[in-house]
Amino acid sequence: MNASSSAPAAVPVLEIRRLTKVFGGLRAVGDFNLEVQKGALDGLIGPNGAGKTTVFNMISGLYAPTEGAILLNGEPTVGLEPYEITNMGVGRTFQNIRLFQNLTVLDNVRIAYHPHAGYSLADGLTRNGRFSANEHELTERAQDFLAIFGLDRVQNELAKNLPYGEQRRVEIARALASNPKLLLLDEPAAGMNPNEISRLMEYIHFIRDRFSLTILLIEHQMRLVMNICERLTVMDFGQVIARGTPREIQDNPQVIEAYLGRGAIGRAGVIRKDI
Repeated sequence: MNASSSAPAAVPVLEIRRLTKVFGGLRAVGDFNLEVQKGALDGLIGPNGAGKTTVFNMISGLYAPTEGAILLNGEPTVGLEPYEITNMGVGRTFQNIRLFQNLTVLDNVRIAYHPHAGYSLADGLTRNGRFSANEHELTERAQDFLAIFGLDRVQNELAKNLPYGEQRRVEIARALASNPKLLLLDEPAAGMNPNEISRLMEYIHFIRDRFSLTILLIEHQMRLVMNICERLTVMDFGQVIARGTPREIQDNPQVIEAYLGRGAIGRAGVIRKDI
């Protein structure tokens, strides 16, 4: 038997089968399918209201699907609580930055380590030796982590006092501190200027390679999407309308119509700029 034909197929890090979400009478996502392979840097794009964030909310357990299955490394996640899905290896950022604004940068990252703190509630209440030793270890791990991302210099700053771009980096660092296998980035470039977007592109490549991550991102900044994503899935009105490489998506008539409306297919210059 041919060795290549006998080798088992790799299990996708993320597999979604016929995922559907209905809010009242509104079908926000319908019959959505997706596979993301280990080590991939893929994008999920589409016009506003296409259903992209709803998909992320179902992956991370914030919404329960109406129908369908979600598998993480072959294990089903539908019905689990968000913290259980996090513990299985899903990290997440949000469109609107959700840092603890009145805590320091260090404490924002330390929080992500606490599910693995290694001490009991009783240890925490009595603040005994086990509690102190574990808290010291968590602080050192968080400081080492911040140093990797060049954030150690601001570790004692309140999160709300940082520039927007640095707050976004802290949020990504906190997501990574939970030791995910799959990182979901929901519009990481939102509100950033061109220089910050350039740095973010380098940052995303760095964290993917440094931590051997699989990344799926939602983004409206087409410059970022087209320059870093290896494959794209395009949604419109809750449905997948196209899949492919950035170049294939850029030239897809259905995608052009979804973004620019009917009659836009011949406007090549506009298409290259906007998609």
